Amino acid sequence: MHRRPNANDLLRRDTSPPIPRIPLGRAMTVAELFLDALRSVPEVEWALPAGSLRRGQPTVGDITIVAAASDPTDAMSALFRLPGARHAGRRSARHVSVSVHGDQVSVRLADPAVGGAALLWLTGSIVHVKALAARAASMGYRLTMDGLHSDDGTLQPSANEDEIYQRLGLPFIPPEIRDGDEALAAALRGGLPTLVTRADIRGDLHMHSTWSDGHDSIETMVKACRTLSYEYVAITDHSPHSAASRNLTEDGVSQQADEIEKLRESYPDIAILHGSEVDILQDGRLDFPDAILERFDIVLASLHDAAGHTADRLLKRYESAMRHPLVNLITHPSNQLVPHRAGYDLDYDRLFELAVETSTALEIDGAPSHLDLDGTLAQRAIAAGATVTVDSDCHRADLVGRQMQLGILTARRGWVERRHVLNVRPLEAVRRFIASKRRS
Repeated sequence: MHRRPNANDLLRRDTSPPIPRIPLGRAMTVAELFLDALRSVPEVEWALPAGSLRRGQPTVGDITIVAAASDPTDAMSALFRLPGARHAGRRSARHVSVSVHGDQVSVRLADPAVGGAALLWLTGSIVHVKALAARAASMGYRLTMDGLHSDDGTLQPSANEDEIYQRLGLPFIPPEIRDGDEALAAALRGGLPTLVTRADIRGDLHMHSTWSDGHDSIETMVKACRTLSYEYVAITDHSPHSAASRNLTEDGVSQQADEIEKLRESYPDIAILHGSEVDILQDGRLDFPDAILERFDIVLASLHDAAGHTADRLLKRYESAMRHPLVNLITHPSNQLVPHRAGYDLDYDRLFELAVETSTALEIDGAPSHLDLDGTLAQRAIAAGATVTVDSDCHRADLVGRQMQLGILTARRGWVERRHVLNVRPLEAVRRFIASKRRS
């Protein structure tokens, strides 16, 4: 007889060769093809990503999707109608692995009555599911991917995850904070955070146009932000000595300002802030003189070089920039490059202290190559009292919304609430934040 899996099975050592991890941005792009196909099928009640993709990890071990379908036949057919789709691995009535152009996706088509259990189980993490299974056992239940069972074998309702958490005497725990046992402990003491959502964001404070290395004009970027119902957007092109393919020159600042002023007249329903992402030079100076910086509505400062300096030297460069009264925000502070380069090895606790001391915000960057501050550092930053922003760092208009969502996922992994985030505030509050430091 086939034995149902239990939580301990998740912990057994896998001796198969390691599969290269997939960057979160790419995994999300691939998953959306499958999600769109599944959601177009009438028999599919819902379809969601699972695994490390749903938890928003910077890299994804495998792409897993769970969908609730009373009859999986049409859903299976829809998957194989995707361009380039072919069968990959095992297939059963409710589970199939599909490869599309080399990317493999595992799809579980659960019975709607137990879809929540399948989603919970396959979302993980291993530690979280094991802890829930242990709690279930202590209350006379058995938790499996097929549902929550009473000792007498009765299957408890689990059409969604909420029903399982409620049955176990717990509030719903957001998937982004299910990586360890910290969230369960917080749930038991009534201390779960109310995490920031995409709907909380009022504006994007970091993006690029054709004035530097962006793909689209300022107007095109502004139009994209209007479709997202933003109240404001900052155009923040790179300064002269950035390693970007094109950069904003000192002479270009005035011309760009004139263009933005005209666009403000054409699009009065969204505030267009004129800013720049200014490199912090090796001696700690900024890449524009103060006379130029004073003309910007907002100034972002960043390190782009791949370390090379000691941790102390990097921190001194950051400190020099953060103590400058015209610098409002440090972008992608660890300068990690997913999946190729780890972030800087420096004293982040001191960096966070400096952010609080100087009233400088720290960015959670949604560019798939950055996702920085990552969840762990973001959690430490807000614990220290730092203000953060969640930005797209977008270079293409068609990706503004996607990269903001990646930023939100990363922020939620860091237990970030809306009270921690500058760009959930109305424009007047953002301007006050900037003006307060300038006055100092």
